[in-house]
Amino acid sequence: MSMIRSERHHTAQRLEGYAYFALFCGCIPLANWLIGNVGTVCPPNSPCLIPVWPGTLAPSGVLAIGLALVLRDLVQRRLGLAWSVGAIVVGAVLSGLVSPPALVVASVAAFVLSEVADLAVYTPLQRRGLVLAVAASGVVGIVVDSVLFLSLAFGSLDFLWGQMIGKGWGLLLALPVVRWLRKRDTQLGFGAT
Repeated sequence: MSMIRSERHHTAQRLEGYAYFALFCGCIPLANWLIGNVGTVCPPNSPCLIPVWPGTLAPSGVLAIGLALVLRDLVQRRLGLAWSVGAIVVGAVLSGLVSPPALVVASVAAFVLSEVADLAVYTPLQRRGLVLAVAASGVVGIVVDSVLFLSLAFGSLDFLWGQMIGKGWGLLLALPVVRWLRKRDTQLGFGAT
């Protein structure tokens, strides 16, 4: 491959990584906005809820959080581990700034610990297969985020299954795109960073 073509591929990969970074950061305020504004039911002094499975409701922000777990993996794939850790730090700050005051500690703690758990699973698995790494790390991140957030915010795991199912939908919807990205990377000669 020529030096110019190689440089173009590298530039394209970095730009794609910056886009994933921006989208990842956007998921945090989006999740908080959804919780307060979008749902089939919005009880007073409670999060807005959406159906995620027949008879199962979850706070509406779950879809954005499921997507955030995938986007952090893609930031790491394109920009490297340092950028991924930076995304977690930026995400934690954003989470603290946009969360309702009563939920700041729960939101920030669950966000940071679930993203670190996601990173810890994704990093060793990424060379074995992108889709496998994203799926496995996403499941771990979903469980950690759901259990921590609900425990710290409400002292209850009443919405646990709804949280995990809703975030799981975000992960499942992203996996075909991740698979396509992996196939496209191979065709274009992109390597993971």
